Amino acid sequence: MSTMSRPHAGSLAFYPRKRASKETPSFSSFPKIEVKDGDKSRPLNFLVYKAGMTHALGKDTHEKSVTSGHEVAVATTVLEAPAMKVFGIRTYGKAPKGFYGTVPSMDVFAGSIDKNLLKRIHSFKKKGSGKGRASKKGEKETAKKEDKKETPNTFEDLEKAGEKIFNVRLLCHTQPAKTGIGKKKPDVCEVGLSGNVEQQLAFAKEKLGHEISISDVFTGKHFVDIRAVSKGKGMQGPVKRAGVKMQRPKAKKRRIVGSISPWNPSTVMWQVPRPGQMGYHSRTEYNKKVLKIGPAVNVKEVNQATGFKNYGLLKSDFVILAGSVVGPCKRAIGLRVPIRKSPMERHKIESLDYIAGTAVGTEDFVEEEVKTENIVVKKEEKVEKKSVAEEIAAAAKGEQKREKSKQK
Repeated sequence: MSTMSRPHAGSLAFYPRKRASKETPSFSSFPKIEVKDGDKSRPLNFLVYKAGMTHALGKDTHEKSVTSGHEVAVATTVLEAPAMKVFGIRTYGKAPKGFYGTVPSMDVFAGSIDKNLLKRIHSFKKKGSGKGRASKKGEKETAKKEDKKETPNTFEDLEKAGEKIFNVRLLCHTQPAKTGIGKKKPDVCEVGLSGNVEQQLAFAKEKLGHEISISDVFTGKHFVDIRAVSKGKGMQGPVKRAGVKMQRPKAKKRRIVGSISPWNPSTVMWQVPRPGQMGYHSRTEYNKKVLKIGPAVNVKEVNQATGFKNYGLLKSDFVILAGSVVGPCKRAIGLRVPIRKSPMERHKIESLDYIAGTAVGTEDFVEEEVKTENIVVKKEEKVEKKSVAEEIAAAAKGEQKREKSKQK
C-alpha cells in the first residue's frame, strides 16, 4: 500500500520554473585570482560538449576509506573540449549615474573572422552596394551615413582608456566542426581572466585572433563549477513535476492536487504544485571533481568501441568528470574555475586504470580470462584419459552387447 502522506518533492529553490532564455551557458561572476609579477594571466572558464557517461576503475588513495588501496568503480562523464578561438576583447567600465555595477564600455575585434562565426553573429556580414537600384539621392544619403559611422576600435584605444577600464574579458567562440556531432554554428561566450587590468590586457593582446585550449584553463586534478541547461521535458503535471501523491483509485481525477487554495484569501500561492514547464532550466553545480584532462592524441583512451550513444567518437581534447552532468549529449556545457572553497575530496583516485567500453587498459583482464580457460581445459583432459585395460574391457562389453542383439 502507498503511504498516506508524502512531502513536497519539487525544489522551491528555483523560481519561476520557466524555460531558459538561451541554451549556451554563461557565467556572470568569476573568482578573484591574483597573478604574481612575471607570470601571465590565464582564462577562468571554458565551453565543452557533453559526449556521454561511462564508468572507470582506479585505485582508491583515501587512507581512512574502507576501500583504501583497492580498485573502485566511479561513474564518470566524458566531455569533448575542442579549442576555442578568440575573436574579440571586451572591456567593462563604471555604470552611468543611476545604475549600479559595471557595463561594457569598448569592444575590439580581430582582423580575420571565422566564416562559421558569421552564421551566429550577422553584424560582421558586409552588405551589398546595390548600385543598380540606388538613385543619386540614395547614394548621397548612404555616403553621409558611412561618414557618420564610427571607426572600429583598436587595441591602442583600450590602452588610452587606462583607469576607466575595470575588467577585461575575451570574446570567444567554440569550434564544433572539429568534433563529430555534425554542427557548424559555434557557441559564443565571454571568458574571464585572472590578475589585474594590465595583466589582463597583456594576455588579451597576445591571444587576440588565436586559440585557447582546455589545458590553458585547467591543469591537473582539481574541482570545477558547471553551468548548463537541463534536458527539456515540456509541459508536465504536478505529479511528475512536483512529486505530489496521486489520489485514491475511486477519485474522479487521480493526477491532480486536491485543493490548490482556500476560499479566503482567494489566491493561489506560488508554493502550490501546478502543471507547467519541466526541464530546459539553467542550472549551476559547484565543485565537480576532475579525474583526467587529455589531449586529442590520447583520444583512444576514452572512445567507446561503438562510439558514445547519440554522439559518436571524440576527435579533440577531452575532460573526464566524476559523477553526472546536467543536460543531454551534444549540449554546450560551461566549466569555470571554482568560486567556492574546495570541499573534502570524495574520490581520491591515483590513476584511471580502466575505462568501460574502451579497448585500452583491458590487457590484464584478458590475460586472467585466458588463464582460467586453460585451467578448465586441463581438468577436462585429465578426466577423459583411460588406461589400456579399461579400453579393452569397454571393447569387450561392446562386442557382448552386439552378440546378444543378434541372437534376439
